[in-house]
Amino acid sequence: MFYGGFGTNWKEAKPVARESILMSTFGVIITSGLTGLFCYFVLKTSLLEGLLIGSIVGSTDAASVFSILRSQKLNLKGEIASILEVESGSNDPVAYMLTLIVLTLMNNGGISSIVPIVIGQIIFGILIGVILSKLTVYIMRNANFEVDGFYTIFITAIAILSYALSEWVGGNGYLSVYIAGIVIGNSKIPHKRSLVHFFDGVSWIMQIMLFFVLGLLAFPSELPSVIGSSILISIFMIIIARPIATFGVLSWFKIPFKQQLFVSWVGLRGAASIVFAIYAITSGIPLENDIFHIIFFIALLSVAIQGTLIPKVARKLDLVDDTKTVLKTFTDYQEDRSTTLIEYNVDSKSSWKEKTIMEADIPEEILIVMIKRDSEIIVPKGSTLIKQGDILVLSGNNIEYLLERNAGA
Repeated sequence: MFYGGFGTNWKEAKPVARESILMSTFGVIITSGLTGLFCYFVLKTSLLEGLLIGSIVGSTDAASVFSILRSQKLNLKGEIASILEVESGSNDPVAYMLTLIVLTLMNNGGISSIVPIVIGQIIFGILIGVILSKLTVYIMRNANFEVDGFYTIFITAIAILSYALSEWVGGNGYLSVYIAGIVIGNSKIPHKRSLVHFFDGVSWIMQIMLFFVLGLLAFPSELPSVIGSSILISIFMIIIARPIATFGVLSWFKIPFKQQLFVSWVGLRGAASIVFAIYAITSGIPLENDIFHIIFFIALLSVAIQGTLIPKVARKLDLVDDTKTVLKTFTDYQEDRSTTLIEYNVDSKSSWKEKTIMEADIPEEILIVMIKRDSEIIVPKGSTLIKQGDILVLSGNNIEYLLERNAGA
């Protein structure tokens, strides 16, 4: 969840934030509801247990989507990549909330007990995510860690704390972690690129561990009894539930049919579904169906079928764009282009004076190579204070325009 937010470039995603958020909320609700009704009417489960299955598999897997886009360098036309990244990264909190609501109803909880849960989940989840992330950015900009590796440890600790603290006060830990990831990942902090790559690896390790735990908990002798129902649910979700949710939401916007069709295909179920399944079976609520092994098969089929065919489906729908790179939608993207060096005098009108390099609104396209102060040469750091009269040696592209726009030069 944290990596889903941390690796998303908000500047690229902002134009399609409305579509993505609607997909991650109403899209999940529609998918979960339709899947639950399918289980109830076709597989003859109880209504609540069917809705529980739908809620558990309602969200898409961010790490799998990110990995496929990166590894295949799948440069998609339009804003599809950004929609998929924000949707897959932000829909787990909604699926978790739906799972929690259904489990509460199954535990003889009334509607009146659900309202406080939903309000608390949203409010505390957002507040803790924002507060912790802002505090983290402030510390990283002003503290000078002697060992570079400590930045990784610090961010990891913040990710864990944002989840634990939110859950402790009754908030949505997944929502808190995702918001913290977005705020921190889209702020100017040291070693951002290495942090993105670190969490990319960690997310894969966590997925491997989750599937390993799933394998440990699964009994091969129980699998034949759920193969049929699992395949039926998977087929229903792929060709009916997910497309209805996608077209039901995205048809309100000017998104071409082929792009909507592709978004409907990229509905991978993975790590989150496994976590929610384990959460459901350990809740102590008696279940009539073998939900754990059903989710096991659904997750495997989704990754094996949908994940494998994503590149082929994209090319079949003519949605691959070789003129741009999908890596621009990630926060660690650095464009490969020629740069120039210029000297910039910090005068009384500059908005950078009396600010540290991290505090100053310096565009990411500009790199301060050296600072000349009187007869002294200063090697800049994030905590270095820029003073009036300083001469900054800048490296970048189109520097004059960026300085005029951002520094009041």
